[in-house]
Amino acid sequence: MSLYQTDLAALDGTPGVLAGLDGKVTLVVNVASKCGLTPQYTQL
Repeated sequence: MSLYQTDLAALDGTPGVLAGLDGKVTLVVNVASKCGLTPQYTQL
């Protein structure tokens, strides 16, 4: 399975997919942004 075949949820809960990004340069950031100790992630 490819990352581009993975179903995701947007921040507002709506479903999303990465299939439209296949073949493009992509940066995926997966962090614990709601833990309170990561204010620098707000800019991401």
